[in-house]
Amino acid sequence: MTPLISIAPMMDCTDRHDRYFLRLIAPDVLLYTEMITTHALIHGDVNYLLQYDSAEHPVALQLGGSNPSSLARCAKIGEDYGYDEINLNVGCPSSRVSSGRFGACLMREPQLVADCVSAMQAQVKLPVTVKCRIGVDDQDSYESLCHFIQLVADAGCKTFIIHARKAWLKGLSPKQNREIPPLRYEVVRQVKQDFPKLTIVINGGIKDVADIDAHLPSVDGVMIGRAAYSNPYLLAQIQSKYFKNKDILSRHAVMEKFMPYISQQLQNGVKLTNMTRHILGLYQGQRGAAAWRRYLSQHAHQCGADIQIIKQALTLVSA
Repeated sequence: MTPLISIAPMMDCTDRHDRYFLRLIAPDVLLYTEMITTHALIHGDVNYLLQYDSAEHPVALQLGGSNPSSLARCAKIGEDYGYDEINLNVGCPSSRVSSGRFGACLMREPQLVADCVSAMQAQVKLPVTVKCRIGVDDQDSYESLCHFIQLVADAGCKTFIIHARKAWLKGLSPKQNREIPPLRYEVVRQVKQDFPKLTIVINGGIKDVADIDAHLPSVDGVMIGRAAYSNPYLLAQIQSKYFKNKDILSRHAVMEKFMPYISQQLQNGVKLTNMTRHILGLYQGQRGAAAWRRYLSQHAHQCGADIQIIKQALTLVSA
């Protein structure tokens, strides 16, 4: 059975340009949007927020919110836009998110999360999934986590992506919440044992294929975050090892396929740096990687920067 391997939703990272780029490296990993709030979707520019290239499939829409009717409305919008999954954020620990009553603070309100999932699932045929933590603040007992999962599963959620750290809502920044609370992988593995019919995906601190191999015997899937953003060509190893489609492109071949997309986006008024910021780590570990990063960082933001900047940067790295 093919494992479920995905790239985490990351604010200011996994936008549509990054997802198109990552898809060139790995055709089969599941990609997620950045979290989009229900308020933004209902009151903002829906097409700007949800547009994507068909090449990005399979791609999931992550929503942030806590009002069941608003989430149901936004889930339906996401389904109409052709997304493959709707995911509810119950894991983000930022104070801004908590003040809006969504993200990790919702782990304190499992019945509300269940109501949200039920409302969304009633509106769409897509799977509605939940990304959560193993706990929040002092509410970190295994019994509390199981109570949360049971309620939400009874409401229709069959897949849980669990970050194996608890979240501290006060005193730690989002970055610190990714690093300071200890990883407790054994908790997520126990969840899979106790809820064998659910799909359990583990997240947090997973850096390479060896880490993935260590987790897969105990869970159904693995979600990778910052490691895949800082070193995107890691996805080539993942694609080669875990999926049948093994037509792996070299780093240079990836860029050859990405440049027409960049050119089109430039014609649409997108700034070059909005795309080059996602490719800085492509040559990590290769000769010329530092020169590649430096050249793009120094020149991509300049007025009138175009595809020639990338072509020049490519001359600095080994093919």
